[in-house]
Amino acid sequence: MTQGSFQLLHVGCGRNTSADLPAPFNQPPWQEIRLDIDPGVQPDIVASITDMAPIGDATMHALWSSHNLEHLYPHQVPAALAEFARVLMPDGFAVITVPDLERVAAAIAQGRLTAPAYVSPAGPVAPIDMLYGFRPSLAEGHLHMAHRTGFTSDSLGAALREAGFGAAVVCRDGGWFLWAVASLRGEDAEQCRQLAEGLAAT
Repeated sequence: MTQGSFQLLHVGCGRNTSADLPAPFNQPPWQEIRLDIDPGVQPDIVASITDMAPIGDATMHALWSSHNLEHLYPHQVPAALAEFARVLMPDGFAVITVPDLERVAAAIAQGRLTAPAYVSPAGPVAPIDMLYGFRPSLAEGHLHMAHRTGFTSDSLGAALREAGFGAAVVCRDGGWFLWAVASLRGEDAEQCRQLAEGLAAT
């Protein structure tokens, strides 16, 4: 690590590149540390997000989790969030994005369960995909990509606070996703709010 850089732990990185990082992290002084359970994606660290033992306590300035938590069973979520909190420095923060189940449920109630909601690089995504997992990926045998839990704005904020985060702000992005920014320090609530609102607006 070069002097003056900040370490960003990118959990569940998959085959993503730095171009897939949120704009605030995709430039100096941030240094991406890639963690994934799959050694095939060649992460810097091979580990599960529910047990990140290779990462020391309070060693990361920030943590980025994009669409990982929904792949866990509900009983595994507290362990993952506790690990997120454990590896962060006292003034560090976590940035998390997951599907917005309130928006998904509203679309389903309107009869749009299988209607395309948006187009991803992998193809059209419908509410059923956000609820249970991307069907083309599952059909190819990637059953680990199934969705096993989900979140509303309130439930994600509550889960973060229960995991030990002193400040947790969750924003809707106007589309299909929730953006959460959480800090161990309660006094960071306003900074968390500003970052969450900025990310949700992009």
